[in-house]
Amino acid sequence: MADLLATSARYIDNDIYEGAGLVNRPTTELSEIAPGIALIEAFSHVVAFRSGDGLVLFDTSLEAFGQGVLKSLRGWTKEPVSHICYTHGHADHVGGTGAFLCEACDNGARRPQILAHENVSPRFRRYELTNGYNFTINARQFAPATELRMGGQGRPGPRRFGPDPWVEPDTTFRERMEFRAGDTRFELFHAIGETDDHLWAWVPEHKAICSGDFVTWVFPNAGNPQKVQRYPLEWAKALREMAAREPELLLPAHGLPIAGKARIAGVLDTIASALEFLVSRALDMMNAGARLDDIVHGVRLPAHYMDKPYLKPVYDEPEFILHNIWRLYGGWYDGNPANLKPAPDAALARELAALAGGVGKLIQRAEELSASGAEADLRLACHLVEAAALAEPDNRDAHAARARVYGARRKSELSLMSKGIYGWAERESAKKAG
Repeated sequence: MADLLATSARYIDNDIYEGAGLVNRPTTELSEIAPGIALIEAFSHVVAFRSGDGLVLFDTSLEAFGQGVLKSLRGWTKEPVSHICYTHGHADHVGGTGAFLCEACDNGARRPQILAHENVSPRFRRYELTNGYNFTINARQFAPATELRMGGQGRPGPRRFGPDPWVEPDTTFRERMEFRAGDTRFELFHAIGETDDHLWAWVPEHKAICSGDFVTWVFPNAGNPQKVQRYPLEWAKALREMAAREPELLLPAHGLPIAGKARIAGVLDTIASALEFLVSRALDMMNAGARLDDIVHGVRLPAHYMDKPYLKPVYDEPEFILHNIWRLYGGWYDGNPANLKPAPDAALARELAALAGGVGKLIQRAEELSASGAEADLRLACHLVEAAALAEPDNRDAHAARARVYGARRKSELSLMSKGIYGWAERESAKKAG
C-alpha cells in the first residue's frame, strides 16, 4: 500500500515533480488515508468513509473501473454502501455506480442513496443529446482512443460516451445540504468551476474536505477547448471557501491526498491565485479594448505558479483558460471583424495558395518553419500546412506534410489536450497520404 500522504508532503514541501503518472495512478489500489477513510485510485478516485452505519462514497469512477474499485473496497471492509455522493456528473465520476447497485441487489441489501447537485440530471440529458460528439472529442482528447476510456468494455457495438444507463441521483440540492450517516456528518456545498453541477464536501468529524475536481494535481481544467463553459473565478472562490474551513485532510478526485492544515492552505491559495491572476489580467485587457488574439498572446502566468508540482500544464493549460474567460465575459466574437462573418476556410486557403504561387509553396514554407522547432514557427507552420490541405484536400503531398508538421507540434506540447488534438490531425493526414 502506497503512503500517499507522505508522497504528497514530499512533493509539495520540496516542489518536486516526478511526472503525472506518479500522482494520478489508475490502479484501483486502496489506501487507508486515516482511520475509517480510504481512497481508491482509479480513473477518478473513489473516497470512502466508514460512518458506523454503512459506507459513504464520493464518486464511483468510470464504468470500466467499477468492478475493480468494488473489489478493492471489499478487501478493506464488507460494510454495505449507504450513500454515494456525485461530486459532479462527468462520466469518470459516476460511471461505476452500477457495480455498487448490482452488489446491493445481489446481497439483498438496501440500495445506496445517491446524492448530487440538481444540475447533474440535466447534464446527463445533454450527454444523451450529444453522444456522438462527446465520443468523438474524447477519442481525440485521450488519443489513441480506447473503449475502456470511453466508458465501454472493449466490446463491439455502437459508439457510446458514458455508462449505459446513466444512474440518476435520488436526492438533489441547489446551494447546500447536510446529512448524517451513523456518527458522521457530511456538509455538501454547490460551487461552479470545471462544471455547473459540482459539489465539495466538508466532513467536520475528520476535518476533511472532499474536493472533487477542484483539486486535481494538474493545472485546473478551466479551459478545455472542446467542452462547454468553465468558470475560473468561481473556481478560485470555491477553493478559498474550502480553505476557510481550515481542513487538515484534503481528498481530491484526481491526484494525491494531502494532510496538514498549513500545507493544504498553501495549495488551495496557490491554485486560487493562479486562476485569479488569469482572470484579472484578461479582464483588464478586455476593458481596455483588446482583442482575444491580444489576450491569448499577451497574458502569461508567472513561472512560480507553473513550478508547483500540482500545477503542471499536462492536461489543460493557461492559454486555453484565457479563451474560456473571453467566452464567459465577452461572447464568441473575438474582436477581429473578418471573423464576424468569415469566408469558408477552404476558400481562404485556396486564395492564400494562389497568392503564394501554389500549394507547393505553402508546403515548403510550412516545413521550413516546422524544422526550426521554435514555438512561434510551429504555430505559423500549422496555419500554412492546414491551408495547403484545405486548398487541395486530395493532395497527398499536402497531407504528408500536414502529418509531419502536426507530428512535430504534438511532440513539442506538454498538455494532453494539445497532444491529443495535434495527434488526431497527424493521424488523419497520414491516412490520406497513404
